[in-house]
Amino acid sequence: MTAEEAPVTTSQIDERAALASTPLAAAMREGSQAEHEAAEHSPFFEELLGGRVGEAGYAAYLQRLLPVYEALEETARARRDDAAVAAVYDPALERLDRLRADLEHWAPGAGPVDSPAATAYASRVREAADEWAPLFVAHHYTRYLGDLSGGQAIGRLMTRHFELEPGVGVAFYDFPEIPKPKLFKDAYRARLDALGLSEDEIARVVVEVRRAFNLNQAVFVELGEQLEAFRR
Repeated sequence: MTAEEAPVTTSQIDERAALASTPLAAAMREGSQAEHEAAEHSPFFEELLGGRVGEAGYAAYLQRLLPVYEALEETARARRDDAAVAAVYDPALERLDRLRADLEHWAPGAGPVDSPAATAYASRVREAADEWAPLFVAHHYTRYLGDLSGGQAIGRLMTRHFELEPGVGVAFYDFPEIPKPKLFKDAYRARLDALGLSEDEIARVVVEVRRAFNLNQAVFVELGEQLEAFRR
């Protein structure tokens, strides 16, 4: 029996029924909670937030984010005329210049890192856009709304753990053109809902959000393999 022929489980039926009456943005959030929590509880990430990862470890993390954001921002710019991408595209969200500035602070002159996890993540971002624009939007949503939400707390923690001057080494988490993140996120979610995707299309996007969190977790797992070397 192939995957396509496998019987639909009761949980899948229940999930589809819930999606039928759930706006896209809420379905994306609610349908990926387990994957989101799993990524947040990765050992490397927990140690980083706990202040037990040193400068080399944080730099290694930023190095892995770099190709992911290159894929996100190059793709968003190239496809911003597509209705789905246009709904979320906003230059105020772009992180690349700030990410590069932070990396130069933590590891001056550092070049690209050999990271199968980051390469796979960036590749999937581009592939998703080639397959269907709303799948790319799933990745855009996962990263940027995360940066505007939990990312703000990460920036404050890094500043405290490393005793940084305000804004030094954590420019990635600063959104000077978005003074009111909650209002921005609310408007972003409203534009997602206005795409008018069908039940099956929403389910497909939710699967991609889960995939995005799993790809992010794979980056943390890769970093976790060097955790002892990264400890402060």
